[in-house]
Amino acid sequence: MESRRYSVLVTVLCHLLGVLGVFLATAVPALAAPTHIAAELVAGPSSPTEATLAIRMTPEPSWHGYWANPGDAGLGMQLDWELPQGASVGEPRYPVPRTLVVQGLMNHVYESEYAVLVPLSLPPGVSPGTRLPVRVRAQWLACTEQICVPERAELAAEVTVGARAEAEVARRFDGWTQRLPAPLGTPATFAVGDKDLRLAIPLPASVVLDAPHLFVVQDKLVDYAAPQLFSRKGDLLLVTIPRAAVAPRGAETVEAVLRLDSAGNGIALSAKAGQVPTGGVPVATGAANEGTPELPALPWLLLAALAGGLLLNVMPCVFPILSLKALSLARAGESEAHARIEGLAYAAGVIVACLGLGALLLVLRAGGEQVGWAFQLQEAWVVVLLFALALSITANLLGIFEFAVPGFASEGSPQGAFATGLLAAFVATPCTGPFMASAMGAALLLPVAPALALFAALGLGIALPFLAVAFVPALRARLPRPGKWMVTFRRIMAVPMALTAAALCWLVWRLGGASSLAYVVALGALLLALLALLGREQRRGKRAIMPAFAALAVLTIGVTTMPEPRAPAQDASSLIDAAPFSAEALTKARRSGRPVFVWMTADWCLTCKVNEQVAIEREDTRRAFEKAGVTVLRGDWTRRDPEITRYLTARHAAGVPLYVWYGRDGAPEILPQVLTPALLAQMAAR
Repeated sequence: MESRRYSVLVTVLCHLLGVLGVFLATAVPALAAPTHIAAELVAGPSSPTEATLAIRMTPEPSWHGYWANPGDAGLGMQLDWELPQGASVGEPRYPVPRTLVVQGLMNHVYESEYAVLVPLSLPPGVSPGTRLPVRVRAQWLACTEQICVPERAELAAEVTVGARAEAEVARRFDGWTQRLPAPLGTPATFAVGDKDLRLAIPLPASVVLDAPHLFVVQDKLVDYAAPQLFSRKGDLLLVTIPRAAVAPRGAETVEAVLRLDSAGNGIALSAKAGQVPTGGVPVATGAANEGTPELPALPWLLLAALAGGLLLNVMPCVFPILSLKALSLARAGESEAHARIEGLAYAAGVIVACLGLGALLLVLRAGGEQVGWAFQLQEAWVVVLLFALALSITANLLGIFEFAVPGFASEGSPQGAFATGLLAAFVATPCTGPFMASAMGAALLLPVAPALALFAALGLGIALPFLAVAFVPALRARLPRPGKWMVTFRRIMAVPMALTAAALCWLVWRLGGASSLAYVVALGALLLALLALLGREQRRGKRAIMPAFAALAVLTIGVTTMPEPRAPAQDASSLIDAAPFSAEALTKARRSGRPVFVWMTADWCLTCKVNEQVAIEREDTRRAFEKAGVTVLRGDWTRRDPEITRYLTARHAAGVPLYVWYGRDGAPEILPQVLTPALLAQMAAR
């Protein structure tokens, strides 16, 4: 009850602040210059009797505007028209909005460019070719998840009676019109209960629903943030929404917009009081409320992050750094105190790296960037730095040179253990495995403090085996004693690091093509020569400052002058006939009534590559897919792709791999991140 009162109080305060903001915007124009959402009035197609106007709104990254009914907080657009005598405007038509929940309050928003279309009735008897000036004083609220700013603008356009719009203007209006909800030809019915509002919407059973949500036009009729229940009974869609705490009674009609899918398609409907059936088959809503998933309690998420980090120690993507761990574990047997210090230093390095990557990810997303977990490997220059680091470690393990300052290869230093932890986390965290996927997906949706706690728990999970060895004498007693064997072991462990460098070269080629690969190979050869020169001077007993600085300078210049990558041609060697993923392609595929397999991958994701060899790129999988008529959509996240990132986020996935199976009824099912060989063939045979 107290939380409900708090929510209502916050809602009332938000609306009061919004009204006050609009008042101040009118009274003191200097305070309300539009700086975060740019507005433009555009005149569209015109006939002798009517025309269409568009108010185009372009929010800055991380800012949003509001639908006609803003939801629990915010304020809709206010329009004051100045029209020629005899002209009039109709009701503004908005595109389908998105849902955004901030501190438990549901908002109906637009986070990217949108246009509000307004029908204009022209004065009777106006001659074709007449130019009619139109002006409007618009006021709106621009918000982020932290602040709101009232803004206003005076917009003007000129309508030419009966003139055809220019090709570019016509194209823009066609795009804006397509984003409007299509009118529902058949009236719907509604029934108001003591606790909920129920609607029966005539909608053919063949229409695929993906992330449906009903936006009610009337203010405060329903509880906006409450879960909405959807079910189907033949060609009727039944919707149940809890009523608002203080809902108006006696409504004769209910106006609403039904969002059909995550791509923003929707229908506008008008419902009259009448009979609403009960029952029906529940509809899997998937990510019905974008930004408002049902998340487990924080303690369970922390446990999942810890378990996910622990499992990363046996995932294939962590193998390249096992050599560094092995050397550190072997040195830990020297003394109990030394082992504990090194274990704590290693854990500190892992946790700091996870916190740093997590904080950077949250900052980028707050700034409007569509990025996800492992975003750093989507940048070619980061991959080049990792390649140079792997090459340097390989040279060090082979004895070509020694680090002149305490580092991850210096004999048993805490600084070395800390640096090993940094590297381990940086290389391991691009992978996502069981438990970790849900925890990292939740971290992208939670406030900053609990999100960072999840990143820290992930780091602790990665470091846990090393900590156990460092603090449990029985485990340390099983480690071999230091000796000459460590020199040979060190040389052997150079092999996986060299393979890591080779894999990073391959990734550079996938990111930038053959020219980028040639550039990086030349850079690596020069760096290796300078490291060999550095080692020669070290073995002579000299400080070798100049070769060290030369190697650092070559690396810096090489990264900063790297040519702009050009993506290579798409790999067509797959056994599976897969089409590129897009929201439009997914919607079309689901409407076909055939099974759909969405396959999200990336070239830098080793778990993805293992799954592809074990379960996807198999002859029996191909035959099963062909027999069942499965449509395969492959999303390549090697490079940044905002559309793929939005799809991942909507399904609470922080990164790849992600595999989603859509049955013939269109209901989504998220598959395990580690696929078994027969799983996909079994799914196709269902």
